[in-house]
Amino acid sequence: MKKPSQKMILCCIAFLMVVLSAIGCSGRAPKQETTLFTATTPSEASPSEATASEPATTKPRKVSESDKLIQLSDIPDFSGKLFFTVNEGKPFFTSDEIVTESFENYSKLDSLGRCGTAFACVGAELMPENDDKGEIGYLKPSGWQTVKYDSVDGEYLYNRCHLIAFSLTGESANEKNLITGTRYLNIEGMLPFELKVHDYVAGTQNHVMYRVTPFFEGNDLLAKGVLMAGYSVEDKGKGISFNVFCYNLQPNIKIDYTDGKSEQIQLPTTAAPKTKPQTEPLTEEEISAEEDNNEAKDLYILNTNTKKFHYPYCDSVNKMSAKNKKEYSGTRDEIIDMGYSPCKRCNP
Repeated sequence: MKKPSQKMILCCIAFLMVVLSAIGCSGRAPKQETTLFTATTPSEASPSEATASEPATTKPRKVSESDKLIQLSDIPDFSGKLFFTVNEGKPFFTSDEIVTESFENYSKLDSLGRCGTAFACVGAELMPENDDKGEIGYLKPSGWQTVKYDSVDGEYLYNRCHLIAFSLTGESANEKNLITGTRYLNIEGMLPFELKVHDYVAGTQNHVMYRVTPFFEGNDLLAKGVLMAGYSVEDKGKGISFNVFCYNLQPNIKIDYTDGKSEQIQLPTTAAPKTKPQTEPLTEEEISAEEDNNEAKDLYILNTNTKKFHYPYCDSVNKMSAKNKKEYSGTRDEIIDMGYSPCKRCNP
């Protein structure tokens, strides 16, 4: 057999060196994984810039942290308004966050059992087909206290408050989606925005980017409030666009946010009005006036046709025929005794 020449051996060695070098290079530089969320400034996160191009269809893989652009110290003390408008109402969604594929994502509970940001692209396909929320009474969010006050509508101070409303994603007994919220936060603060998003999605079949972030101070177990943001995707915010902080408090109730304990605020007493001597009976007008003074009443809208009653801001009221619409100032129990049942949308 003819021995291989020295030239042939050198060629083979050179070829093997090239192959080994190529394999080594490919192993040294693995592809870096990209993330859909980056820190931005408020100006970079404005909806007009965020939708300069078509919305992405890639599903976000984690809960956004862009709400960290605002701190609790940026929120003014409660001054009687239901909510505080943040960033002139422009939500902090980045261009990479705005998508057209429905999803929902919830933060893990922290070491104190507190909820974090809940983030979703709300579409009609996520909405529940019925109003059956199931049982959630066994869940006790951080800061939970079972306490009643006569001054609170429905008496119970606290609700198990969904960050993302059940009507939007069908999430009910999810501890990552429930905080201890006052009746005031749940009904007066959050519900009007939830109804707007629900009705918009149901009516247009479009999508809404939706994010709710609870804000806790230090190691408090009860949130001081929630930052709510919504942005309609297909029409670039024309239908839905808001960025608001809703306060977690209850008028005339003092709350300890460290653990959720509370007490009734003793309002200053005023001089008793002059009345007629007891020997002289009061007129019907005077009796009615005294009843109005002694009992706090809420305003409701009755539908005399369907026998449902609603909060005045419920969108169902706008669709109600004028001949069936009736205002009623009184208590919830009084209306139920009259044969009416509460609306399942605004839950009065």
